[in-house]
Amino acid sequence: MNFAKSVGFIEPKEINRDAPLLVYLPGMDGTGELLQTQADKLASYFDLRCVSIRIDSYSNWQTLAQDTVELIKTELTYRTNQKVYLCGESFGGCLALKTALAAPLLIEKLILVNPASSFNQFPILGLGVDITPWLPAWLHRYSAAGLLPFLAKLNRINDCDRIKLVESMKSLPPQVVSWRLSLLRDFKVADDQLRNLKTPTLVIAGGEDSLLPSVEEADKLISLLPHAKKTVLPQSGHACLLETSVDLYDILVTENFIQPNKILVC
Repeated sequence: MNFAKSVGFIEPKEINRDAPLLVYLPGMDGTGELLQTQADKLASYFDLRCVSIRIDSYSNWQTLAQDTVELIKTELTYRTNQKVYLCGESFGGCLALKTALAAPLLIEKLILVNPASSFNQFPILGLGVDITPWLPAWLHRYSAAGLLPFLAKLNRINDCDRIKLVESMKSLPPQVVSWRLSLLRDFKVADDQLRNLKTPTLVIAGGEDSLLPSVEEADKLISLLPHAKKTVLPQSGHACLLETSVDLYDILVTENFIQPNKILVC
């Protein structure tokens, strides 16, 4: 895994630099490893890269976004196809917005999956910023597992992916969790910034998200972003990309975000 400052790409299984580049920005876990449920099918159209956030990084949004931009630009120097699709999930949805705003001409299309941009509207969620660093390690691991029903519709995720989700949550030190929660608490994007972002955007929302009001946030975002639309997954929770019945590739085809028979080389 090669890191550039605060972020890096997980080494891909396969490389196809003639295909459009899909950059996935992960949730709070920051590992990028939880996209594997979707990866094989996405790789039939995209050259897929999953971003991992350094576990020792306490960077702010501006730095994370700029480092992500530089990481993508570096990757593009090796590529035939220069098209970049940016997909951010939850925490990564916030980073995706910041990245697209930092370099709007770099991103061909933007995909936001249950973006956590509404987190700051719920002060009770921000309490974790102050409490988490003081939790004993055993209680921190227990509390991570206790959040699972809010993060995911467990009956829609297979056992293997459920274990991966729990382990990814437990792997973060309390101080890192607190820092990332503080970023969500302080996340702000001005309405005018969103109105000026011309990037075609698809907002995917879980209709049964128990953690955040993702459908309402999707409505807000598409009302501001000039070239945005939404798709609601009626029975899905927050970690919807882990659900066996959710197929991100099919969603992108259905919403005309990709045209599988028209992979263009630029």
